[in-house]
Amino acid sequence: MNLRFLIIDGYTRAAREELAAGGASIAADLYSAMLEQWSPVPIACDKLYPSDPDRDMPSPEKLYRYDGVAWTGCSLGCNDDSAEVADQIQLQRDIYEVGIPSFGSCWAAQIAVVAAGGRVTINPKGREMGISRKIGLTNEGLGHPMHTGRRAIFDAFTSHDDEITQLPSGGVVLSGNAFSDVQSVCVTHGNGTFWGVQYHPEYDLHELARLTFCRIEKLSRKGFFQSRDHALAYVDDLEQLHQDATRKDLAWKLGIDDDVTNANVRCTEVRNWIRQMVIPTKLTNASS
Repeated sequence: MNLRFLIIDGYTRAAREELAAGGASIAADLYSAMLEQWSPVPIACDKLYPSDPDRDMPSPEKLYRYDGVAWTGCSLGCNDDSAEVADQIQLQRDIYEVGIPSFGSCWAAQIAVVAAGGRVTINPKGREMGISRKIGLTNEGLGHPMHTGRRAIFDAFTSHDDEITQLPSGGVVLSGNAFSDVQSVCVTHGNGTFWGVQYHPEYDLHELARLTFCRIEKLSRKGFFQSRDHALAYVDDLEQLHQDATRKDLAWKLGIDDDVTNANVRCTEVRNWIRQMVIPTKLTNASS
């Protein structure tokens, strides 16, 4: 068996170039590597950049070639009045109607909710950045296959300003924390189902360090750092711990444990999506 995925990277070209200049990986590349790592069978990935001016959005007929669709994070907002955002909302609606299993991080969960009739707004608490603390599974989340193997309370990499504030019909909150009531969600709409998380399983400490470096000015304005030197010291701590996971002093200083340093733990949801959603759906379709 082989699986074919469509990876949708909503970052604009300028945003991707900014991340690359700061040493961060392109989101679509992070996702393709993560899917390949955790799939038990060989995969192929096509990448779509729907915020590019020359975007060629797939028709519903073309979507049928895929076994799963994975959305990355994005620097846009679901309420932006732009053709790029409108096109991506419509694309997720098409994905629901075609019935392909979909999954994604951050922006992905927000797009999936809005496309099904829910709402997303700017979080009045500000930006959640770095490590999302004390995410707790809801009663529904404790029994949901996306979270199989997760502890009831855990931390995860994060970076977002917006939050899901109203679920659509068919939406279920699977986890939340003190910062955002919705940290993971399942949405069943039309003929399809989306599993998604507000956090970023595709990140590691190095990627968080590079993203922080790219956002130093923005984060400093929001009060995360007192100075650029403080920000650079934080980035350096992340990089050093990434290079040497035995640095107990840095892990203690940063308040980080295997929820984020152990890829097997960190990627629980995407692994479960492939094994418990994508493959069973493909087998069912093949036998029908």
